[in-house]
Amino acid sequence: MKTTIAFLTILFAAQSYAATPAEMAIQQATANVAKQPDHAPYYNSLAMAYARRARETSDVAYYAKAEETLTKSFAITPDNFEGLKIKTWLQLGRHEFANALETATKLNKISPDDLSVYGYLVDANVELGNYDAAVTAAQWMLDLRPGNTAGLVRAGYLRELHGNLTGALEVMQMADDSTGLSQTEDRAWLFTQMAHLELLAGDVAKAENYATTALSVFPDYHYALAQLAQVRIAQTRYADAVTLLAKRYAAAPHAENLYALAEAQALAGQKEEAAVSFQKFEGQSLAETNLTDNSNHELIFYYVDHAGNADRALEVARREVARRHDVFTLDAYAWALAASGDYKAADAQIQKALAVGVRDPKVLFHAGSIAMHLAEMPTALRARN
Repeated sequence: MKTTIAFLTILFAAQSYAATPAEMAIQQATANVAKQPDHAPYYNSLAMAYARRARETSDVAYYAKAEETLTKSFAITPDNFEGLKIKTWLQLGRHEFANALETATKLNKISPDDLSVYGYLVDANVELGNYDAAVTAAQWMLDLRPGNTAGLVRAGYLRELHGNLTGALEVMQMADDSTGLSQTEDRAWLFTQMAHLELLAGDVAKAENYATTALSVFPDYHYALAQLAQVRIAQTRYADAVTLLAKRYAAAPHAENLYALAEAQALAGQKEEAAVSFQKFEGQSLAETNLTDNSNHELIFYYVDHAGNADRALEVARREVARRHDVFTLDAYAWALAASGDYKAADAQIQKALAVGVRDPKVLFHAGSIAMHLAEMPTALRARN
């Protein structure tokens, strides 16, 4: 599962149940703005509600609404602290990780005991590959308020990255235990993450249970559809995976989601459909390749695994690794280097990823393949490579 940090940046505040928690928050904030249109905090609340709705639906149009609303907040009270926190959240959501780190660092200096700012420091540092700094920030969250849900969620993800799946599941369960029943999207997200962790640990039955529970809590939740599809692939129920991923792409038509659908179609033997999806994916991905919020990882794997174009893969990988060094970017870069025949350089990159402790099956497969090719190379050629 592509684990972008936008998932981890939600403020876990209790909401009254309506159609969805975010919709209820939008309604309440809109009513407050109408009553007092010169009050910046009401615009901040509305902007955050739109941001929550973006996560619920994966509809990026809500990010634009949030930014527009935040502009109104700053017009009333320039650079107000809560507004800048939401600006950081939006930067993370758009994968502007370096900018988010800069903003969060400034906010942390202004208010060094703000819990959510430490959360943003975790998120940005994780995505940039600054894992020691991320761990330090996460520890501050738990020291400032032991057992807080936002801190537990981030600690769980860091444990996963460092290979401690049992510990990750433990804190994710603690986070769920402290999340109110009315917070349906937050709970569905947590169940989805637990399904992901169980699948990594090899317990397909538990993964299926968590994924289906997520969908029962929040029907047609796009993250849960994707995770249940991964369960179906593990069960070799490829046609079912295609159905789930097609539904997900219809709801969230992002390039990375189309790539997952194309791969499932190929596994299901739907060769013509897969070819069409891959072609459409390439065009859609290339249109966003220079954006911060892109599908460059998937584009690299497409060029290596499906298109056989190592040069293009390496071009995209070098551009992506220039801005971030997280384990998944290092993995994609290593795979592109291997495809180009530079196994020594590929091994150097994949070893950096493995040193963190990550147990993602794709990363481990790539590492094994690269090591095998290195071992098969003649000693003299290996030294020159």
